[in-house]
Amino acid sequence: MFGTVQKSFAAFDVVCLAASLGGVSAYRHILAALPDTFPAALVLVQHRPVRERDGLVGVLRYRSALPVRLLEDGDQLAPGVAHVVPAGQWAAFTPEGKVSLHAANGHRSADPMFASAAAAFGSRALAAVLTGRLEDGALGVRHIRGAGGRVLAQDITTSEAFGMPSAAMATGCIDFVLPLPVLAHALVSLVMVPGAAGLMRVSLPSWAAVIPPEATA
Repeated sequence: MFGTVQKSFAAFDVVCLAASLGGVSAYRHILAALPDTFPAALVLVQHRPVRERDGLVGVLRYRSALPVRLLEDGDQLAPGVAHVVPAGQWAAFTPEGKVSLHAANGHRSADPMFASAAAAFGSRALAAVLTGRLEDGALGVRHIRGAGGRVLAQDITTSEAFGMPSAAMATGCIDFVLPLPVLAHALVSLVMVPGAAGLMRVSLPSWAAVIPPEATA
């Protein structure tokens, strides 16, 4: 937990979301569905060009009940805030919620972010792989599930591009594959409804390619 600031009824400390093509629309839909009482910190990463002025924060603030902020190096995650990772970077975390930003290796920003969240928060990390090309996030979800966290993926019918969700699904480490409107409500249920995280638990298949925490030591 982030000191005494984190609200005690949240089942997860952090919700990490990753997207590429179609991500702006997906993020707007999710943020519009989250109540202003949402108690976990959200961290959003999206593949997009580096520009002098990053307009994603302004776009996502529209219809969002939660504050939306652009992350800066050294920031502290805050419960109930949507933190946007700057273009061309990925975010690493400490267990106390301190953030450091690093230059992304091409389109690899979700993988290292998910791995860092797994190491920092363990079973209190929730991740979702949303619409996008390529396979960023597929390695990261193995870390999340290996640490006891949970992972959702956007389904093919609501994804503008299905590369990222499909690659994540191929690892066997996805709890649920859901249409975007259902996925947004699943985030609310998993984080806010007492006992829901335990009831909505899916056993890993025997072939799932998880990465246990000790494997990264």
